[in-house]
Parts: sequence; structure tokens; C-alpha cells
Amino acid sequence: MTETADDLSAPLGQDTPRRKRRLRLPFTAMQLLAVLLGLFLVTFAGFAIFNKDPLGGEPMTRIAIREPKTTDKTTDKATDEKPAASGHGQESKQDTKEAPKQAAPGEQKTITMIDGSTGARHDVVIGSGDAADKGEAASAAPPVMAGINPKLLEKSRYGMIPVVADGLKPFNVYAADADRAKAAKMPAVAIVIGGLGVGAAKTLDAIMKLPPAVTLAFTPYGADPGKLAERARAQRHEIFLQIPMEPYDFPDNDPGPQTLLTSLSPDQNMDRLYWHLSRMQGYAGLTNFMGARFIATEPAMQPIIREAAKRGLGFFDDGSSPRSIAPQAAANQAMPFGKGDIAIDVVPTPTEIDRALNKLESTARERGIAVGTASALPVSIERIGAWTKTLGDRGILLVPLTTAMLKSKSS
Repeated sequence: MTETADDLSAPLGQDTPRRKRRLRLPFTAMQLLAVLLGLFLVTFAGFAIFNKDPLGGEPMTRIAIREPKTTDKTTDKATDEKPAASGHGQESKQDTKEAPKQAAPGEQKTITMIDGSTGARHDVVIGSGDAADKGEAASAAPPVMAGINPKLLEKSRYGMIPVVADGLKPFNVYAADADRAKAAKMPAVAIVIGGLGVGAAKTLDAIMKLPPAVTLAFTPYGADPGKLAERARAQRHEIFLQIPMEPYDFPDNDPGPQTLLTSLSPDQNMDRLYWHLSRMQGYAGLTNFMGARFIATEPAMQPIIREAAKRGLGFFDDGSSPRSIAPQAAANQAMPFGKGDIAIDVVPTPTEIDRALNKLESTARERGIAVGTASALPVSIERIGAWTKTLGDRGILLVPLTTAMLKSKSS
């Protein structure tokens, strides 16, 4: 309309300059990008709405499942039988109600272990160990150790446990060599290092750095406690087996799986005792691991002492519980018995350890025999090792625990 008016008003015979028309594209670049983005969003929304995958977008994990091996048609037996469970953590229904849940076979459990004599605390992972990597339960029956008299073993549901045979008792057979005649005539001391077997480094330090007359006490835990105990016996140390027993503040302080409990029946505690007895062989006797409540409870403790005596073992009370009934119970069974006199590393410093060792020496001079207990702390091993080197020069004889137990009984 504007252009027509311009033509009519223009003088005749003269051309009016025309405005150039702009070339307009149907879409600009930004509009095209917006259209493409819109199409993508519509497509994605349609896929999400109409696709029948209720778990779409959820994280996924792929697990390889091995197909179980088939049975042998000729024998009708499974070709991949699992070894019989050792009962680690297995309880009857009644047992489960009475006691806190224990670690199951192959399960790793971290507990805070407290040395009954010294009060030293350290965290220990108990259970599967290396065996779990192989798909085996750590509670499987361990192999029989080297140098063990097979006549002094009998089979239990958990493995081989000690027994008296042909008049031979494990206490006498596995006691370390000692000059007992000499020990009867002069003051003597015995040292017991406990809590071994759960840490290979500290256990090997105790085995290799301390003289053979020092007795080593092993807990039943670890992936293969028997292997370390076997190493100790090869270095001529006698060994004792520590039995985890209920402390007063259980389960806040938990000695470990299969702990003997005052809330269990005698049969249930005996079953747990057999599990502990099967973890290794070659020990001369038993000793408590923690257990201030259990060792002071006569109905619970008496059957354990009777069973130890029946199997030809001695019993050592670490002396941490002033209410212990173990001395009377052992006397009734006429079995070898000993009790700790001094906890050497309650305060784990060189000065305090040296002071405790001097007190142990004085006690031996007064009574004729004294027994000290300690843990395998590096400072403890270093100070005890240095002390024993000059002990003979001061007229004191270092003897194994079994020799001290026999001397104490005769005196």
C-alpha cells in the first residue's frame, strides 16, 4: 500500500527509488537449535513413559554365580562336599536365647581383647582370616601338629582333642625339659607370656627372642593358631591353651567367639570347650583368658576343671580374679595347678616392668617359687629378655611353668 501511494505522488516521467526487500530465513540458527533440543526432549520423555522398565535408571550390580557341581551318578554323593562345620558360632535354639550372638563360621569379627593380667587392650579381627579368601570356614578342624603323640588324641566333632592313654598324660609329655632336682633346691621363677596366636609378628617375637624356659600361652583364635604353636614347640617352648571365659562386663568386653558363659548350661560350655581344645595340640595345660566372672562361679567352673583333669592337663590361673575358685577345684581333682603372682607389664614402661621383675625375684626368694605373667608387647619382651640373661648370676633359676606348678604342689 505504501509503495502504490509513492508511485501516484511521483512526478510523471521520473522513477521513484524502491526500498530493497530483506531476505528473511524461515528459522535462525538459535531457533533451529531450540527445535532440535525440543525434539530430543520429546523423544526422551516418550521413551521414559512408554518403556516398560520399572527399574530404569536404578544402579545395577553384576554378580557371578557359580553353578553347583553335579552329583556323581555312580556313587550318588556330591562331588563337592563341604567339610563338616566345626560349630564356630553354632548354637542350639536354647543357647541362642541365653547368650549374645557369637560370630558365625567364616564371619569376620573385630573385638577388643583385654589381657586379664595387664589390662592391655588391642583390637583383633577374628574369624575367617585367609581361609575366607579360599571359600573355607576358619572354624574347620585344623590339622594335627607335628611332633604330637597320636595316642594322646581322640576325635571330637570339631577335631582332635587331648586324652590320657597308656598311662601317659599331655601335662607330662608336653612339659618342657628342666632340671627339676635343681629347681627344688633353689629359688625359681616362671614367666608366662599370654595372648599369643592372634598376631603373627608379636607371637614370633616372643618365640624367637625369649629363652625356651619361658612358657607361651596361645588363644584359640587366628587363621591358623596351630602353625604358630608348632613353631613355638620347635623352639623348645612349652605351650598352654588360653580358654576365653566371661568377664564381669561381658559383652562390653568380649573375649571372643565361643566364650564360656555362666548363663549357659554345663553341656553347652563343654561343647564350646571342645571347640577350643581342637584348635591346636601339644599344650600341657589350660589357662583362663579374661573370665573374672566365670572363674569365680563354682557351678560353671567346676565342670571345666574336672574335664581338664580327666584329659591329663594342668590348669593355670593367671591371678587376675581374687574370687577365683580354681585353686580349690584343682586341689579336689589332685591335678597340677599354678597361679600367677605378679602381672609384669600392667604399666608397660621399661621402668615399671623392671620394678615388677625385681618384685618377682624377691617373691621367689621368699617363697621358693614365683610366677609372673605378661603380654607380648615389644617393651615387655625386651625387658624380660634382658632380665633373664643375668638371672642365674643372682642365684635364681628360670623354669618352665610346668616345673613351677610341680614345685608349688610339693612345697
